[in-house]
Amino acid sequence: MPPSDDTALSVSELNRRARQALEQDVGDVWVEGELSGVSRPSSGHVYFTLKDERAQLRCALFRTRARFVAAPMRDGDRVKVRGRVSLFEPRGDYQLIAEAVQAAGEGELLAAYERLKAKLDAEGVFANVRALPYPPRHLLVLSSPSGAAIRDVLAVLAARWPLAQVTLIPVPVQGREAAPAMIAALGLLNRQSALDPARDAILITRGGGSLEDLWAFNDEHLARAIFHSRLPVMSAVGHEVDVTLADFAADRRAPTPSAAAEQLVPDRRELTQRLTALEERLVRAQRARLDTEGQRLDHLRARLRHPGEVLAFRRRQLEQLEGRLQRAMQARLETARRREAELGRRLALRSPERRLEQETRRLTLARQRLHQAMPRALTHQRERLAAVTRELQAVSPLAVLGRGYAILENDEGRVIRHATDTRPGERLAARLGEGRLALEVLPEPPAN
Repeated sequence: MPPSDDTALSVSELNRRARQALEQDVGDVWVEGELSGVSRPSSGHVYFTLKDERAQLRCALFRTRARFVAAPMRDGDRVKVRGRVSLFEPRGDYQLIAEAVQAAGEGELLAAYERLKAKLDAEGVFANVRALPYPPRHLLVLSSPSGAAIRDVLAVLAARWPLAQVTLIPVPVQGREAAPAMIAALGLLNRQSALDPARDAILITRGGGSLEDLWAFNDEHLARAIFHSRLPVMSAVGHEVDVTLADFAADRRAPTPSAAAEQLVPDRRELTQRLTALEERLVRAQRARLDTEGQRLDHLRARLRHPGEVLAFRRRQLEQLEGRLQRAMQARLETARRREAELGRRLALRSPERRLEQETRRLTLARQRLHQAMPRALTHQRERLAAVTRELQAVSPLAVLGRGYAILENDEGRVIRHATDTRPGERLAARLGEGRLALEVLPEPPAN
């Protein structure tokens, strides 16, 4: 029975499910094999096949990861590839998306490299920060005399700075003899520098290669020799992605031999262009300065006059100022005279003598009025006093007492108004119209 339309899968859907299943079930893996059919299109991606005796696997290394691969990838090389298994849906190709590629056997070397790097870093061997002379008077190059690195260095130095004095110290740059030879050469050059101060910089360089090819530059004793060198050292080993312990121990690292030469000396063409530009600027500045000073001279020449003219002009100015001064003084004097006259007139109107006469007349009138008013005031006050006295006598208790009445008071001075306010034997005082009497309260006699 044929399947219905809703149960059949499209090719793209099947490939999508297959890709998801591969990526989920297998994930990231390391695969070892031999490189075959390495292709590098203009996109920067690298496509290759990884094979062994019984099978092969298509692989894709994208540009963002390809630039981190140190050694060149060549057909026939045995490598280890880390990546994730996937499927290229448009063609249904089963493939490995590579993330890292290293030569087979590099794992142990990388581990040893990292351990030694951490050890030397902890000891401070990578702490060199001395500045190299620019440009060096006499550059000492440790490299292979037949390698491409020395040819690149000499070509760049000759093109950029033909005045550079360069001495090649031929040393092996690969194999067991390389590190001891470079260490011995460094010691010799440092001793000779005491006799020849012009030797002021050392360049250690070689071209690119695999991790095994560059292993001599990861030698612990070579790193220490570079660190203890009296002369500043630049290291330029391999390509840009190759970083050795010699690079860390050196005072400066260059990514390539050619870049090292470019960093060590200036470019004569750039200097020539700069000098030409500076010369043109100087000429323009001189011309501008001459033009400015010429204009200033013309202006000063136009302003320059004969001393006689200047004296005559100043004399006229002095005469004008003198006339203005005289007129101002006369005006000032006239104003002062008018003000003095006005103040004199105002002073005459407010003379103290006239004020004194006026006040004297006012005082005489006031004294006369006082003498006239005092008798009348005394008479009036006497009459008021007599009337008040009569009124007081009319309401005075003494007047009542004078008519035969008396006021009784106890020892405390309290007035006795009722017989019940006393007790037998109590002593009382009687206040009369004239004088006082001492009394004693007697008991009330019994009724008959």
